[in-house]
Amino acid sequence: ENQTFVTEFILLGFPSLQKVHVLIFVGVLVIYILTVTGNVIIIATVVNDNTLHKPMYFFLGNLSFLGIIYVSVTTPKFLASLLDVKKSISIAGCKAQAFSHFFLGSTELFLLTSMSFDRYIAICNPLHYSTIMSGKLCAQLSFGSWMGGLLIVFVQTVLVFRLPFCGPNIIDHFYCDVGPMLKLACTDTRHIEKLVFTVATMVLFSTSFLTVISYVAIIFTILRIPSTSGRQKAFSTCIAHLTVVTMLYGAIIFMYLRPRGHTSLNMNKVVSLVNTLVTPLLNPFIYTLRNKEVKTALKKTMTRN
Repeated sequence: ENQTFVTEFILLGFPSLQKVHVLIFVGVLVIYILTVTGNVIIIATVVNDNTLHKPMYFFLGNLSFLGIIYVSVTTPKFLASLLDVKKSISIAGCKAQAFSHFFLGSTELFLLTSMSFDRYIAICNPLHYSTIMSGKLCAQLSFGSWMGGLLIVFVQTVLVFRLPFCGPNIIDHFYCDVGPMLKLACTDTRHIEKLVFTVATMVLFSTSFLTVISYVAIIFTILRIPSTSGRQKAFSTCIAHLTVVTMLYGAIIFMYLRPRGHTSLNMNKVVSLVNTLVTPLLNPFIYTLRNKEVKTALKKTMTRN
């Protein structure tokens, strides 16, 4: 009863790089602007060009929309903290940031799994592709991905929002993550930590399992194609999605599943920064550089404007 509850957290960010904070600010700001601009262009192109009204580009539009929100959850506050000596964030703001980051991360995994299912149908069952991947099914998969991400984090979010914080209020990170927050709570959080870990593990392994199964079937189907050009053409439709999946799961495995003590906390923060800032920037480029349909649509859009 005599405890004093804290009203804000302090985000340390990268204190060892204090002397180059201005350069980091400029670099992060440029990347943020490019990320938002690139994803907005992708969404506008998919919406305005009838040739891109296909399941694959429907999911790409969803992924770009998610990328804009995802990068906006952490980056503006990180930019402000680079120029702010205090680097504070309110308790409510920190909890909201942690919830949004977890929610959007889970949704992204579900969306990428839906895209792997789309590629599986397109290559392994091309004659029935348009029938199976109907507009209704695409809408259901998209809605299910967003609602799945929301439901996944709902229970632990309610529990985290009710936690009292009355002790240390320093988070050694550049954004609010659930793990560091739980360590600062002035109550026993072991049951919440177990719940968060269990849910995150279930989401990670279920989505990765479905994605791997889809690509195993895709690879076997491609290998049965008699012509080399046919195999290359089939594989080229998957390379962008496969690249994004590899980058995302690689970052997640490094941050959360590697053996403890093998890397420094600063390295973990760098990988987190890449995952939350650079990956959303690369997504539009990855999906457009090798895609003739998107490049043609972009040229038409630019010419029209």
